[in-house]
Amino acid sequence: MPADELWLKPGQVASRAGVAVSTLHYYEQFGLISSRRTAGNRREYRRDTLRLVAFIRASQTLGIPLARIKAALDELPHDRPPSKRDWARLARGWRADLDRRIEALTALRDNLAGCIGCGCLSLTACPYVNPGDVLAGQGPGARGLVTELPS
Repeated sequence: MPADELWLKPGQVASRAGVAVSTLHYYEQFGLISSRRTAGNRREYRRDTLRLVAFIRASQTLGIPLARIKAALDELPHDRPPSKRDWARLARGWRADLDRRIEALTALRDNLAGCIGCGCLSLTACPYVNPGDVLAGQGPGARGLVTELPS
């Protein structure tokens, strides 16, 4: 592949990735992706940025915070496109976190009709019962569920 085909204009990446160009700029500002500048001071992204953006979007869809996504992407090489081995290492590192998220989401799904950890629907049957509001010291919201979700 010619060297010029390894680099894409922001509009090309945005179109292929299904995001706005402003989203690419935001991801770049946040340190999730990077670009180079042409002689005319225009941005260009390596072709493998498409995979990075797909990973970011899929992770966001699952509710994973950008800071956590950035920490994972920081483990990938920045001087070359990540290899299959690099992605496999990232996947192994995320497996336990994703398993915890799946368990927490399954618990939420299975208990949503009855109680989500606030105690308002059934103080006698709730697994997250909070006598004396002792969980208030841990912060707002449904603390029984919130503490189960990874950051």
